[in-house]
Amino acid sequence: MALADTARLWTSPNPWVGAVVVADGRIVARGATEPPGGAHAERTALDEAAGSLAGATLVTTLEPCDHEGRTGPCTEAIVASGVARVVVGVSDPDPDVSGRGLERLRAAGIDVEVGVLGDEVASQLAPYLHQRRTGRPYVVLKLAATLDGRIAAPDGSSRWITGAEARADVHLLRASSDAVCVGAATVRADDPRLDMRDAPVPDGAEAPRRVVLGTIPEGARVLPAEEHHGEPADLLDRLGSEGVLQLLVEGGADVAGRFHREGLVDHYIIYLAPALLGGDDGRPLLAGPGASTLAGLRRGRFAAVTPLGDDLRIDLVLDAG
Repeated sequence: MALADTARLWTSPNPWVGAVVVADGRIVARGATEPPGGAHAERTALDEAAGSLAGATLVTTLEPCDHEGRTGPCTEAIVASGVARVVVGVSDPDPDVSGRGLERLRAAGIDVEVGVLGDEVASQLAPYLHQRRTGRPYVVLKLAATLDGRIAAPDGSSRWITGAEARADVHLLRASSDAVCVGAATVRADDPRLDMRDAPVPDGAEAPRRVVLGTIPEGARVLPAEEHHGEPADLLDRLGSEGVLQLLVEGGADVAGRFHREGLVDHYIIYLAPALLGGDDGRPLLAGPGASTLAGLRRGRFAAVTPLGDDLRIDLVLDAG
């Protein structure tokens, strides 16, 4: 999983995968997915391994592929290597894989175990798995707010609610997304660049596509960007068909409220500052009508709470339904 993390920023639309080869009780080779067109993690690890792998174990976070794409099938390389056992984190829901890789390995007499740290790997690969299962990108909604839940003052000012560490984390979040989306009102009010200038981005990582809901003002710093006129669900269908695995929605409140009410958000990230605007006239996290009673309250779990300088990053995943 740590190896897979090293490939997170450059593999899309392929999954970020890590693999190791274990022989005689020790790791003898390591691999991670290369940028599109390069080798998958399993091949990278096998290529690094020296000598006979008879009786060795290959451990990989995702089911090896069994189809010809930009590279040959990983199962072919695994069978040829002579490894005796393969340990897999999660199976691959991609229609071109979907159990075929596991079947091929077992048919070759290799002992296969699936589901080791499966929940953890599924969380790491959530955008990829979601897009392959639903055809839509995994939607992350990001908001920055005061402790009393305001993302802007009554006059519309919002820079800067959070500190430098939180803003750098947002840039890294953009770097891990294939596309970033904001409303035209945010572009007019804040004129954001939506870039990843403060993120420690490795060579080969591409900037995310920028999508504006509505008409982009002439000369806006977000350019080059694409406009979307229509329903958010239609945007997700289009981006998913174009290979976008993760869409980062950065608000403001109207866009955030709309995505939330339509049930389109898979993961909420809220940066909370130790500050109080003090009053009910500031801009709320989510604009528009909410649940009318507590019975309609949507609950979930805090997937993580991370200090960033003086601020907190709260990762929220709501229960299904």
